[in-house]
Amino acid sequence: MFKRIDHIELLTAEPERTIAFYVGVLGFRERDRRCIPETPSGPLELTYLELGGTTIEVMCYPQASPIAPRGSEQRLGWQCLALEVDDIDAALRLLEQQGIAVTWGPVKRPDYARAEIRDPDGNPIELRQWYAR
Repeated sequence: MFKRIDHIELLTAEPERTIAFYVGVLGFRERDRRCIPETPSGPLELTYLELGGTTIEVMCYPQASPIAPRGSEQRLGWQCLALEVDDIDAALRLLEQQGIAVTWGPVKRPDYARAEIRDPDGNPIELRQWYAR
């Protein structure tokens, strides 16, 4: 009945900045752009980004209020987007060269290594390298 995750929605106030990060830094490709001029919340700008069969739908309601910044506390709900990498150390070096700070890690365990970065809106992105699966 259920097949796969179709997409993940990401609401941002600055879509071009967000798209530049996901495409230019993380290697997503832009698949499509659309504008829906009339919704109950006003006009909606949509951009679909893909990486390895996963789609992020970048959404922007130009009149939306900003989301309150997230602290370090745990909360209920989705926690992060997690991207699998081939080599955690190489990925972190590449990100550092592009000015992207690591917010924690890398933590290395027998089966995997993981670290976290943040996108331009402060959303957490986990990077994970699996050693054995």
